[in-house]
Amino acid sequence: MLWVEFLLFGAALMWVTVILVPWRPWSTEERLESAPAQSAADLGDVVVLVPARNEAGVLRRSLSALGEQGSGLTIVVIDDQSADSTAEVVRGVAGDDIILVSGKVMPAGWTGKLWALEQAKPWLERPLTLLLDADVVLSPGLIATLKYKLKQQGGGLISLMVQLPTQSFWARLLSPAFVYFFKLLYPFRLANASTSRVAAAAGGCMLLETKVLKEIGAFHAFRNELIDDCALALRAKRRGFPTWIGLTRSAMSVRPQAGLSPIWNTVARTAFTQLHYSVWWLLLCTALMAVAFVAPPLALLTTSFWAKAAAMVALPAMMVSYLPILNFYKLPPYLALVLPIVGILYLAMTWDSALRYWRGERSRWKGRAYVSTGGLCDDCREP
Repeated sequence: MLWVEFLLFGAALMWVTVILVPWRPWSTEERLESAPAQSAADLGDVVVLVPARNEAGVLRRSLSALGEQGSGLTIVVIDDQSADSTAEVVRGVAGDDIILVSGKVMPAGWTGKLWALEQAKPWLERPLTLLLDADVVLSPGLIATLKYKLKQQGGGLISLMVQLPTQSFWARLLSPAFVYFFKLLYPFRLANASTSRVAAAAGGCMLLETKVLKEIGAFHAFRNELIDDCALALRAKRRGFPTWIGLTRSAMSVRPQAGLSPIWNTVARTAFTQLHYSVWWLLLCTALMAVAFVAPPLALLTTSFWAKAAAMVALPAMMVSYLPILNFYKLPPYLALVLPIVGILYLAMTWDSALRYWRGERSRWKGRAYVSTGGLCDDCREP
């Protein structure tokens, strides 16, 4: 049928375009690794903010790693109403440079992470601020390397997409794809260009000039954002500050993700937010992903020569585009063969995100449910 062949030619064109566009969204060339020789650097101009809600299982490792970064570093941990021993873990880590802030009850109109960071504003007195997730462990010398890179680019903001765990079957299958799809949505080369309107950041590890935070209104200005890192980068870029995002193996998440459920919930938490809660964007996304990931494998089962020919262009181009991120994660190339299945799974997560929103749940994370009320400024409740 002509319409099937038309769709297949569209899929082939889509994947060849991904390979050939000058901003190379599949590339892993935007990278930054630590220089261990910098582990004795003077970091007296840096304050680290670590929001922590029920992070007792990972916090000790991340704080210990910060202690190996250099001298003079001030670390502010905000215990965001934790129900576990997060506060005890912080108190048990030696060092006068660690400040524990007991977080207050979150007011309506905020997301949890941003409210926690807002409560650390009194410590924003140093020229540089590092925003660090509680589960992220830094290699020695990384903060000094980030400082050098920030100075090189003329200030502003630098963030790193931390390496995700790939120990389990589901993590190996889905975690590299998370980074891959993020880079397709926010090509790093465009995000890093001052002339481009694309803005992106990775909130797990972000070093920025403190004056950037103050000029954009700190955390209050985007207090209701679920994708807060990209919101911060967009505001910084609009103010004329340079921004840069890259990959690294020198910052690693140590949060265990053994099964499908935690990864699924992580994606479903913000997938529909990426589409601005729009049914039309959701339908367009569904159509594009169906053409890109479903049509080419199915075409191999047809008798149409032209359909098979288009599929034999689309499938290799799709898999070639995925190989760099698999190589970055040191995973076997044959995992590219299952990218169509992975794409379908991510589409299912996106639909689950939309269904949750339509049922009244904008997002759920760490025991907090952000309620959909028909607008973007929604309330939060804690069960």
